[in-house]
Amino acid sequence: MGFPGTWMTESESVVYRVVPKCACSSIGQIMYYSDHGVFFDGDIHDATSGLHKWSLPHSQGPIERNVKGNKSYAFTCVRNPYGRILSSFFDKIAGIQRNGKRYRGNLVPQLIQKYGIEVGSPEDDFAFDQVKSFRRFLLFARDTIRWRRPMDPDIHWSAMSGHISTFIVNGGRYNNIFFTEKFNEGMQSVLNAVETPVRISLDEVPRFNESEGHGPKRAHPISDYFDDLSRHLVWEIYKKDFQLFKYDFDNPDNKMPTGEVDLGEVHAKLGN
Repeated sequence: MGFPGTWMTESESVVYRVVPKCACSSIGQIMYYSDHGVFFDGDIHDATSGLHKWSLPHSQGPIERNVKGNKSYAFTCVRNPYGRILSSFFDKIAGIQRNGKRYRGNLVPQLIQKYGIEVGSPEDDFAFDQVKSFRRFLLFARDTIRWRRPMDPDIHWSAMSGHISTFIVNGGRYNNIFFTEKFNEGMQSVLNAVETPVRISLDEVPRFNESEGHGPKRAHPISDYFDDLSRHLVWEIYKKDFQLFKYDFDNPDNKMPTGEVDLGEVHAKLGN
């Protein structure tokens, strides 16, 4: 299986396990800059050089040797499951992608037909009932994760613990797991722990958000989207994420973690 979703600087200063919807664009750009002194011109997900990625055949050997030998500092980043699934809906389902099209071609029409979801369009300024449509999307997300129907779960809404576990199961060890909600603090702790060819000041890093501006803005507080049934579904899908990464299930509006991640617990519970 190897190390899917793993990126590494060409200098091998640091290794990162990507978790979608958890600041991965910013992290990838910071890694790229720390080797080359410039940011990648475009979306870092499109880069095929300047950064080792498991999806690039020439990168697999260096990544595997490094991770299995625990040679470099390895980290990842997590996010409140309520905010993450909402962000997935607004970006991937209601939003228009960078290429000007809907995500995954026929996915949105399928959701409109099978789940009664509405998403609006740029022409009507994305006018639709966000709460009703999001709750129906949540049913669909649960169906993909629980029963792999009507399709396999998408990486943007499958559980963070699933992404993070593949790295451990195949022989990797994390030195740091930090929070999107405390991004600068967490990313600085990574940079403080490693030697990079180029120094980087986080205060001067622009925001890299590949989903910004392509879809509707969230119109309500987070808690408005999650009624009793929705919260039940969220717990069914993301129970392990709430527990391992210390997020507050009882208050959807509290996006901040309630404690630090226990790396020993993460390795023990996700390593089998």
